Amino acid sequence: MTRPSRSRAACGGRWATAGRLPAAGARLASQQVQRPGAPGAPPAASPPRRTSGPPGPGRGLRSAGPGELAAGVPKSWNPEAEETVSAPASLPGLPVQLLKWPPPATLRSGRTCRYYGCGLVIPECLENCWILDLGSGSGRDCYALSQLVGETGHVTGIDMTESQVEVAKKYIEYHMEKYGFQTPNVTFLHGYIEKLEEIGIKDESYDIVISNCVINLVPDKQAVLQEVYRVLKHGGELYFSDVYASLELPEEIRTHKILWGECLGGALYWKDLAVLAQKIGFCPPRLVTANLITVQNKELERVIGDCRFVSATFRLFKLPKTGPAERCQVIYNGGITGHEKELIFDANFTFKEGEIIEVDKETAAILKNSRFAKDFLIRPIGETLPTCSGCSALESKGIITDPFMLAGQSDSMKSRCSPDVAGGCCGITYS
Repeated sequence: MTRPSRSRAACGGRWATAGRLPAAGARLASQQVQRPGAPGAPPAASPPRRTSGPPGPGRGLRSAGPGELAAGVPKSWNPEAEETVSAPASLPGLPVQLLKWPPPATLRSGRTCRYYGCGLVIPECLENCWILDLGSGSGRDCYALSQLVGETGHVTGIDMTESQVEVAKKYIEYHMEKYGFQTPNVTFLHGYIEKLEEIGIKDESYDIVISNCVINLVPDKQAVLQEVYRVLKHGGELYFSDVYASLELPEEIRTHKILWGECLGGALYWKDLAVLAQKIGFCPPRLVTANLITVQNKELERVIGDCRFVSATFRLFKLPKTGPAERCQVIYNGGITGHEKELIFDANFTFKEGEIIEVDKETAAILKNSRFAKDFLIRPIGETLPTCSGCSALESKGIITDPFMLAGQSDSMKSRCSPDVAGGCCGITYS
């Protein structure tokens, strides 16, 4: 039995099953689409269109044609094929300082054809960090991150598809030369993300773990999170984008081959993420961004029924076992490169340089015990809280944890602003 690929080579039409298609998907193989604008690419036949989320390579293209189910590529996409895809002029969510660096070779050489993620998954404060990328695909995120961690940091990419790992390895020397690094700070390994110990990933060896629309394709999500918790240092975090469901998925959705391949059949009920996190030992999930996924295919709509899907970015912190946390006042000192004026920490907290903000006990514990500690002045407050700029905001709006609520608010904002506001994971329309 062929095991489904879980590299960043398929989600939302980007996932391949070791080069094979389910029977329903095989009917779409004759409608293969190459993205326009690349050398040798034929005129696009109604390529898919992103309706929200970060402006990726498919941004601004026409509506999906008959049989095409997702943005980016159809189910006929073959990661082994030499697809011709032009690189985007800019990368969604790219940190300001990264724009000053040479673009990754995987982009310069047309290797975006082998990248299928949901926009870059890049947190803040990365200098000297050790980062593990789960489902690294052809290495685009890893090479971008390698610039940001610097020569004394390190990035490791894990992928279960050996051909993707080999593609990624080809560009190590190129990047190290362009970045002026004496020794490589990137490693690519072949293996399964729920079995990191089998490929030699040691306990408490990484500051940050990232994942870009990959975990939903692993049936045993608890095993993945347990492995992440094991390899993270105390104070470290899992920063990841993925697809979530509004309810526990019935068997008909979970076993539907096309929905599974489209990153919907394996989606976790969003409330279960907090349950798993607490069970394993993480702090409660911190919601960063969210975008609704709209399904407009009649057959798939029938299967899905009342279930809704959202693409969302969360951050999970592993903190040392300390005494009870308490609410605090914090002042951001503006010391994080690329975020000197303000730090958008998550959907609930934006810290502006020099501004006093009151935070809840969980946020205070994270800021005290993570890599962000050096960038904040943190002081406890008594039961009678003094007036400050953050008090009323914290008490009146509460903490947003529901990605569907946040996505609804985002859609409302987009209707009053530009239609191209970016954020979240896939955020795509399936037609």
